[in-house]
Amino acid sequence: MSYIAEIESRVAGIPCLIGVSHFDCVRGSYSYNAASDMDYYGYSESEWDVLDRRGRPAAWLERKLTDDDRQRIEQEIAEAMTEEAY
Repeated sequence: MSYIAEIESRVAGIPCLIGVSHFDCVRGSYSYNAASDMDYYGYSESEWDVLDRRGRPAAWLERKLTDDDRQRIEQEIAEAMTEEAY
């Protein structure tokens, strides 16, 4: 699979790569006329896979993901992808 970015991370203390296949970030307008809270505050969404350090899918490592890991990885992706944009 082709990824738009590969980001270094860790899952359960094990070094790995995160292959990002989709990333979208919408900045908030902070306007009182915004159609929804998502338009007001903004949002980011991403699709990604856990890869081993060689870039191969690592289902065994993905099963070790906790909710905290997912949240941290989403934040790492958002930071890395917005840095690339500037």
